Amino acid sequence: MKIKFGQSKMSTIGIEWELAVVDAVTMEQVPGADFVLDSVEDPVDGPIRREYLSSMLEFVSGVHDTVGSAVNEMRGHLEHVLSILEPRGFTLLGAGAHPFGDPAAQIPREKPQYRRVTDRNGWWGKQMTINGLHIHNGIDRREKALPIVYGIARFTPYFIALSASSPFWMGEDTQFASQRTMIFQQLPTNGLPYHMESWDELEKYAAQLEGIGMIQSPSEIRWDVRPSSWGTVENRIMDSVPTLMEVGALTAFSQCLVERMSQALAVGEPIERLPYWFMRENKWRAARYGLAADVITPRKDEYIVHASDGILYWVEQLRDIADQLGCAQELDDAATLVKKGPSYLRQRRVYAATGDVVDVTRAMVDELRAGTPQFKGA
Repeated sequence: MKIKFGQSKMSTIGIEWELAVVDAVTMEQVPGADFVLDSVEDPVDGPIRREYLSSMLEFVSGVHDTVGSAVNEMRGHLEHVLSILEPRGFTLLGAGAHPFGDPAAQIPREKPQYRRVTDRNGWWGKQMTINGLHIHNGIDRREKALPIVYGIARFTPYFIALSASSPFWMGEDTQFASQRTMIFQQLPTNGLPYHMESWDELEKYAAQLEGIGMIQSPSEIRWDVRPSSWGTVENRIMDSVPTLMEVGALTAFSQCLVERMSQALAVGEPIERLPYWFMRENKWRAARYGLAADVITPRKDEYIVHASDGILYWVEQLRDIADQLGCAQELDDAATLVKKGPSYLRQRRVYAATGDVVDVTRAMVDELRAGTPQFKGA
């Protein structure tokens, strides 16, 4: 199976942000996406498009050089969609999973690819009421793509810890920071990328999956980080997040890491990697413990670090690159999230104060409207 890799300018970015449609009073997830989709020019491939469920929408940016311009485009989509939904009694929620809804009550859209997810995966397929944030990072040469895929995959625990926004599932605190991570990896082609030495090896792998009926197109290889036909490395690790501030912080962190790796490759420096089994352990630890996870690193001077300390270390390491790319403020926002709390911690603060998951959901909806987190009790 041939896998296309298009032409991109290095370190350009694109954002895909999945959001749930909810009733503005009850906070229940409801099938209201068509009120929006019926009013847009292209609900399939346009910037505001349909998703797996009739109660989900996805915002997709164009190609941007700076994080600020990409976030501004997302802000425009958000304001437009809310102007359609709110007069009808609906609003939007940015979270890896709805805190109290029954996933089996949601309705998948009629699309062959979606139907295969539901039919093939049985009970797990009916639990996919989850939302993610995907960041595309432009790569100027295909030869860089796979090394950067594995390089970014090593940072999985940091992206999970920063974005984790799904501690609650059907009204219960799962004790995980990201329940979405645990649910999503149940699909057979999901998970961390396998290490491959060449593009030919990747195409052979895809052909083998196609040959036994696992996939029908390369897009069904749903790795946490993968090369995309757009000429990008797509970072798919993250939960959806409640605010544009968090979208910007995560995009900046991803953009800076990719640029650092590209510069290393250009001068012949290797990109540090971890064995697959350590990356898998790191992913589980971050999904379970968030910022408090003990992360295994390849650094001999500090073999294990708290996720919080690791993120702050890399924010400092990336400051010069952030200045070059024009995303210094957004990268600083990643440090702010470490110090004051990603969404999973903010949700638990609300629940500790009220004991009501509806209040937790409403707090996230309020954050989305405000564009910035509410760090009360931090």
